[in-house]
Amino acid sequence: MLLPKARGTLSEQLFTALREEPGTAVALSATSVDVADDAEDRAIALWASYELHYRGFEDVDDRWEWSPDVLRVRAGLEEALEAEVRERYAAHQPERTDDLAKDLFDYVADHDGPSMARYVQTEATEAQVLELLRQKSVYHLKEADPSAWVVPRLPTGPKAALMELQFDEYGDGNPARLHQHLFERGLEAAGLRSEYGAYVDEATLPVLESNNVQSFFGLHRRLRAASLGHLAAFEATSSIPSRRMAQGLERLGFPDEIADYYREHVEADAVHEQLAVRDICVPLVELEPALADDVFLGAFACLDTEDRQARDLLDRWGVEA
Repeated sequence: MLLPKARGTLSEQLFTALREEPGTAVALSATSVDVADDAEDRAIALWASYELHYRGFEDVDDRWEWSPDVLRVRAGLEEALEAEVRERYAAHQPERTDDLAKDLFDYVADHDGPSMARYVQTEATEAQVLELLRQKSVYHLKEADPSAWVVPRLPTGPKAALMELQFDEYGDGNPARLHQHLFERGLEAAGLRSEYGAYVDEATLPVLESNNVQSFFGLHRRLRAASLGHLAAFEATSSIPSRRMAQGLERLGFPDEIADYYREHVEADAVHEQLAVRDICVPLVELEPALADDVFLGAFACLDTEDRQARDLLDRWGVEA
């Protein structure tokens, strides 16, 4: 994967710097978040800074990953992202009891947002689904990777449960069943590009923000509970929508390979939601009660960013959300 196209002054300066030899005196040393043109400029700059920790870029020396200049710019972008997420969450904090599992399941169940899966199931056109798959590829080709950062930061019980969940996400040791690979095969069968990051230049602002939130939570130890709350909400809202997606793909005559990706998640995520809530989040909070609110912060961030992605695409298509 090459660096994406810049979307403004900040990302242009950052990407220009990253193409240079590490340690070279470049404009990045004078770059601050204040020079960003808009939210898309900030979002693509942050996304690229995170990707240095994943698979990197063919045109960027891997030594840039821990550059103090890059980390300084990233920290400013993260501060703005965290402030926005917490401001949104402040208006949606749940009433909690002493039963975290029930509270978390209720919080997710009570959430009412636009259903992209229902639209795909019944009304979406082939062109719309292809656009949706291109947008979804930005995350699904690295599915489960943001949560993997959290593994070494957990105590014994939650760590073992997270590894059980992740083992399934990574195909139970079978590369052919790796969820990322299933989506890759599905893209290929649908006639789309399947290489990692192929469609990031098409990614909408809500898609970039969703990816950035997951990386932000996963890469910061202090936000480990938010990462797990995000995971729990993601798994708890995946099974039924995955069935609807598979049915919509079948309705439109898409290849089995892409429908199979969603069929895989119908049963898997019904199990994963119990693991994520009861065996990961609950035991963690029992050991560290101060982390309870961050679990709900992460759950909210998942639900909110998924809503924003769906609403943005449906608006583009002229569909009332």
